Amino acid sequence: MADNADRYQHGEAHDPLVDRTEDSREARSAAARLFDIRRVIGGLFVVYGLIVGLMGLFDTSAEIDKAQGVRINLWAGLVMLVFGLLMLLWQRLRPTEPPEPGAADEH
Repeated sequence: MADNADRYQHGEAHDPLVDRTEDSREARSAAARLFDIRRVIGGLFVVYGLIVGLMGLFDTSAEIDKAQGVRINLWAGLVMLVFGLLMLLWQRLRPTEPPEPGAADEH
């Protein structure tokens, strides 16, 4: 009996329930990161910012005159691109932690 306790303390033997719990926690964490709203919003703003920004690069003089000489598509695209990149950076720097399994039962 003391032999088994000594083996657990030195990390030689693994408890399958502990391993299963750790695997479940990693799976929940991956799912939380995958469905993080910051990733969805950031990705959409990056894509839309690129599209609108590219449209602004190739605006005709008539379109620029219609906007009183401002390349509004280019500026709007750049703002959307920066916002999307900031959302993705925020998600990368501060990832979400999945809730504990019993946390919903407490409230």
